[in-house]
Amino acid sequence: MRNPFKIIWLMFRFRNPSRVVEMKAIRESFWLRKNYSAMTFFGYILVHSQEEADTINAHTNNSSNLKRHETIHLRQAQSLHNSWFCFYTLYIWYCLRALPMNRHMRNAAYRLNPFEMEAYEHMYEEDYLDKCSDGANGWRVYARMKPRERLKLSKS
Repeated sequence: MRNPFKIIWLMFRFRNPSRVVEMKAIRESFWLRKNYSAMTFFGYILVHSQEEADTINAHTNNSSNLKRHETIHLRQAQSLHNSWFCFYTLYIWYCLRALPMNRHMRNAAYRLNPFEMEAYEHMYEEDYLDKCSDGANGWRVYARMKPRERLKLSKS
């Protein structure tokens, strides 16, 4: 569906992060930038094509790395007072704080976001989601660092 208002419909249907049992992938490329594979949005995974959505939905128990990455974001939202609002507010805040680092690294506002740093670090660990069933808190270590420190860490 190419309807940009579908995303608004999803926002009104959202559930608290702890009530999301399985993150379903849906095709919604209007809001997703071309160079990004997927995006977590209120308990759904937005992808560019229906084939990608079908592939992600076919994987059970977060067996695909992409699905695991997005599910880590779900766990992060659970660790933030079980609130999508808190998660997205902090996510935008960390992106804005890292924006000046774009001079030193492409997509730094995204790559130096503490939420993304934790998700990228653990997306290949098959048992990571079992370890953090009550919420992923690894992002807090990166959040204590200044953006410049995170830049140095990511380049090493």
